[in-house]
Amino acid sequence: MTQSIHETPVPTGAATGRPRAGVVRARAAAGTRLTDLFSALPWIGPALILIFGVVLFPAVVMIYNSTRDISLSGVDKGSVGFENYETLFAFAPLGGIMVRTVIWVFAVVTIAVLASLALAQFLNKAFPGRQIVRMAVLIPWAASVVMTTLVVYYGLEGYIGIINKFLVDINLIDAPYGWTKNATSAFVWSIGIAVFVSLPFTTYTILAGLATVPADVLEAAKMDGAGRIRTYVAIVLPQLRGALSVAVLINIINVFNSLPILKIMTGSIPGYDADTVMTMIFKYIQNEHKIDVASALSVIAFLIVIVIVAIYVKLVKPMKEL
Repeated sequence: MTQSIHETPVPTGAATGRPRAGVVRARAAAGTRLTDLFSALPWIGPALILIFGVVLFPAVVMIYNSTRDISLSGVDKGSVGFENYETLFAFAPLGGIMVRTVIWVFAVVTIAVLASLALAQFLNKAFPGRQIVRMAVLIPWAASVVMTTLVVYYGLEGYIGIINKFLVDINLIDAPYGWTKNATSAFVWSIGIAVFVSLPFTTYTILAGLATVPADVLEAAKMDGAGRIRTYVAIVLPQLRGALSVAVLINIINVFNSLPILKIMTGSIPGYDADTVMTMIFKYIQNEHKIDVASALSVIAFLIVIVIVAIYVKLVKPMKEL
């Protein structure tokens, strides 16, 4: 039987000159997204401007300066390519500076996190005066880092320092010692100060994580006969994964870029035996007025931080849900 002319199917899409329904929906969705973006600009615009002004623009200038020949008076004499980087890599103490930077970051972050785990566990318990103790933990965070470091620095002075006198009085040392005149001892004391000022943030971050641990799960573990250590390792620590990941990541960035503590504690020591990347950048700018070489070292430090953060985020996945 032949098909009636009235039953002939109507062509769609390109045959009719009209766009398919899928194309129409895609265009509508794209238009909606564009409209949403423009609607959000008044809200995210200030943040984008801040990011550009504080992060992106200085980074671009830093990279640009690292390829220039800048005189002691700050005059740009033109491009030198990668000569500033070659100067850095030919600098003999650079290897020790890099190793010391790794030791500085690893020691401070590790000790601060372990101490904060114990302190947060203690502060999470109910005891008389807990609120006062919690407030006291914030003092190192509220106080100026420079002020805290100066108190310790002068307390370690050989003959007038109260810390030196205390150590002599309790017979830990036989006579006053110039802790800040020796590169190793000054560096070790700097690690202690950095741990001290890092405790408040790390402790409160872990405390926030402890608040999310379900009480019924802990009670069930107790009913099953699990001891405190096993409960902590098997139940509490996994629940702290997100808080610990964020605390470690932020501490790595902060400690790597820390300058005041090391500058005050080791700034009077000659040579480069107590320097890290940040103090070396400061010396290039302040003492030797080599802005171009300092910019090259800053670029290297910037890349090191990015690589460390990228590897850490890839391995740990701090934002991943359990």
